[in-house]
Amino acid sequence: MVHHSMEESLQCPIDQARITAGMSVDELIHALDGCAFGAGRIADAVDIYHEMLSNKSTSFFGLAGAMVPAGMRAIVADLIRDGYIDVLVTTGANMVHELVESMGLHHYKGSEQTDDVELKHQEINRIYDVFLPEHHFTDFEEKMQAIFSDIGDRTISIREFMTHIGNNIDDKNSILRTAADMNVPVYCPAIQDSMIGLQAWLYKQMHTLNVDAFADMREIIDICYEAKNPGALLIGGGVPKNYIFQSMLVTHQEFEYAIQLTMDTPETGGLSGATLDEARSWGKVSESARSVTVHSDATITLPLLVAAVRSRLSKDHKKQIRRDYS
Repeated sequence: MVHHSMEESLQCPIDQARITAGMSVDELIHALDGCAFGAGRIADAVDIYHEMLSNKSTSFFGLAGAMVPAGMRAIVADLIRDGYIDVLVTTGANMVHELVESMGLHHYKGSEQTDDVELKHQEINRIYDVFLPEHHFTDFEEKMQAIFSDIGDRTISIREFMTHIGNNIDDKNSILRTAADMNVPVYCPAIQDSMIGLQAWLYKQMHTLNVDAFADMREIIDICYEAKNPGALLIGGGVPKNYIFQSMLVTHQEFEYAIQLTMDTPETGGLSGATLDEARSWGKVSESARSVTVHSDATITLPLLVAAVRSRLSKDHKKQIRRDYS
């Protein structure tokens, strides 16, 4: 535990937030900069993410939780398209819902206050307050079977499989299609823990499908080894967070930037709530790294974070243009 003298502890008075009409998202974040609790942390996260992207750091993005069903899909796709994600690690479930959306099939705003037995009889699946019709999965299954059949007898990695899926998606707003177009690798180490995995197993009962679960390791570790001032933005935790951190662990490098948006707490010892300071003890996050964990719903904090940082990057770009022409 770090001990501070009274003089050291009383250096930063709380700056009361002032909210005005017509202020931008970035102005709102600046107004929170001198506040405590979650307000101060989201302001710290914006500062760190802005520095991370401004320094052209190799940017790792961990996507866990039900972010695509909740409406965060386009945010991630646009970050990839604009060069702000170099490596995406995600869950199979998010990619299932990504595929559903890519086929023009929608998730619907529902309510958590509902009769789930009645929903079952109506063939509607619920994700908290999101409704998803069961019949969407019929179209999803047909799409997946066609994608599997295109692979043939060759052995591919999970990353190559995700790229293959992306190349078979027409929707340009798709995360996987955008990643394939931008040559951004998408890793999904627990892909079998999803409807994609279930469909793959069903396909394999009658056909050949060879996906090497370990083949991605060398590729992502090589990226980690060559990474420049590596940074990670982690939405939730789970498998994506661990996969990103463990891949860096076996190199000579450590993360120089780390931001986690989560609602989990560290007391149970689970990775999703583990602090980024704890990651320093493993040598995953460097001793001098800029890091922050924001404990809040990521469907609130991710849009705020991205909007504020995009605003700052746009201002930086305009300033650079003025300097170039002065």
